[in-house]
Amino acid sequence: MAQGKARAILHVDMDAFFVSVELLSRPELVGQQVIVGFPGERSVVLSASYECRALGVKSAMPMAVAMRMAPRAVVIKPTHSLYSEYSARIMEIFHQVTPLVEQVSVDEAFLDVTGSIRRLGPPEAIGQMIRVRLRTELGLPASVGLAASKFVAKVASTGAKPDGMLVIRPDQTLSYLHSLPVGVLWGVGAKTAVVLREMGISTVAQLAQTPQETLSRRLGATGVHLHNLAWGLDDRPVESEREEKSIGAEETFAVDLWDEAVLHREILHLGHRVAARLRQAEKVAGVVALKLRYSDFSTLSRSRTLPVPSNAAGDLVAAAEGLLEKLGTRPQAVRLVGIRAEKLGNAGGGMQLSIDPRDDNWRQAEATMDLVRSRFPAGALRPASLLDHGQKEQKPERPS
Repeated sequence: MAQGKARAILHVDMDAFFVSVELLSRPELVGQQVIVGFPGERSVVLSASYECRALGVKSAMPMAVAMRMAPRAVVIKPTHSLYSEYSARIMEIFHQVTPLVEQVSVDEAFLDVTGSIRRLGPPEAIGQMIRVRLRTELGLPASVGLAASKFVAKVASTGAKPDGMLVIRPDQTLSYLHSLPVGVLWGVGAKTAVVLREMGISTVAQLAQTPQETLSRRLGATGVHLHNLAWGLDDRPVESEREEKSIGAEETFAVDLWDEAVLHREILHLGHRVAARLRQAEKVAGVVALKLRYSDFSTLSRSRTLPVPSNAAGDLVAAAEGLLEKLGTRPQAVRLVGIRAEKLGNAGGGMQLSIDPRDDNWRQAEATMDLVRSRFPAGALRPASLLDHGQKEQKPERPS
């Protein structure tokens, strides 16, 4: 990679974000074992305090397992509207520092502060200033990694946790990376880790010294990617606008489900949730995917390309229903069902109008439903066939 002026990239990652936000109104729980999530065997940990993490509790861990590890933990149900509010305030602080902010989740972002140095001082001072502002203005702790690339900045912020800052200067990059286990490299998942272990590679230094051709023979393009990262080669820019690649929703049932009517009703419910999120993002879907997880945790996914990209619930539900019908008789009870909209495009930029006036009527009806929902509480309006479905707890699709 050509050596020009070194970039200054920050990766800011909020510490136990959901827990930290909840503790703002529950200060008596500071320093105690706290888990954010829905109580129950089928739920997962969304966030855990560092007191719980010291006992082995991790995000995405089944709640039942977490409670065995930390039986004294206080479980708090998530307040998603509050997390969104604080996330927006966090990103506002970032944007006051630099316009080059790439938000990667509700509680973390990359910032390119190279252009802010003349105005705000050295990048180390900028990183510390951000941490101080987050703590004093919002009451929230954050960890910051500073490096010349996104990858190394991300690794550094992980090494800075909790509530710290780690600076990796350009001339320190290789010595720092080569001191770490190979699992820190982006792209080393469970399968890749097995292959590397078979090759006798357990550290970044060992991977860096392995010929790229050897890695490529065993791992294909992933081998080349990992070799570049092991040598600190990552020139990806901070992208201030990230395009969402897919939008989805899923539901885990309290009891494994055999009832086909309930399964179809849940698909209708999820279809409307995904369609509403598409319209909010001003996107249309070109592909609809259906996900089923059975009682033995085996999971399958099937997808179908829509004749015309759409954000209408009827189109999404029809595609998902078709995929479900094509699967035939269920071999086991269903534990989870999900719908995901993929191959997203901009609404209005290629969505064809139907010659059937009923289609436009449905689109107008769903747009009206969106407007009503924006002014009244969730659940105030939904399809008639879901009226006996009851009010659902809004669970996030991914832990954070």
